[in-house]
Amino acid sequence: MSDTQTRCGVVAVLGAPNAGKSTLVNQLVGQKVAITSAKAQTTRARMMGIALHTSDDAETQMILVDTPGIFAPKRRLDRAMVSAAWEGAEAADAVLLLVDPVKQRRHELEPLLEQVAQRPERKILVLNKVDVAKKEPLLALAQELGEKVEFETVYFVSALTGDGVPEMKQALAGMMPEGPWMYPEDQVSDASERLLATEITREQLYQQLHEELPYDSAVRPEK
Repeated sequence: MSDTQTRCGVVAVLGAPNAGKSTLVNQLVGQKVAITSAKAQTTRARMMGIALHTSDDAETQMILVDTPGIFAPKRRLDRAMVSAAWEGAEAADAVLLLVDPVKQRRHELEPLLEQVAQRPERKILVLNKVDVAKKEPLLALAQELGEKVEFETVYFVSALTGDGVPEMKQALAGMMPEGPWMYPEDQVSDASERLLATEITREQLYQQLHEELPYDSAVRPEK
């Protein structure tokens, strides 16, 4: 660390299930810290990623709260996950709403928009999958959502390829307040090695046994 000004803040990453939140967090951090899967509700914990951004005048640390997908809860487990998601958004310096324009999942997106609109934090709309979405519907969707929520800005990105992510990351860094870093420079997550191993194992189970595996699975590492 040099004598350059330091910034540190929390960014809550919100969105409907399977919008690409974990993939985006991994892109912002620059390495894998959150597991991804085609199955909804893969993200169970408030797994954090820690992203760094350096500019000419500041070195910024962003604590990314990768929340479970927010949706209409039915089971007790689902309700607990939604509760954890909103806890992750508390005391955030910015709220990032990620939307999949291809599978819009309106029944899950609309209630989320209503709740995000009431929050006091600076809000950013991120439309994902620009690598596969058509331009005209994408712009129309951005305008429609912007009329429902007062977003500070809109970004068009591909969490998968990284397209548009550096520009968004730079803007996020500029929103973070001045202050000392909360974590060491080389730390990329608040998870222990055991938890990361558990999550990566669970990810592989979902990928390799997609047809056979039920949604609820638990992994217990022994060594």
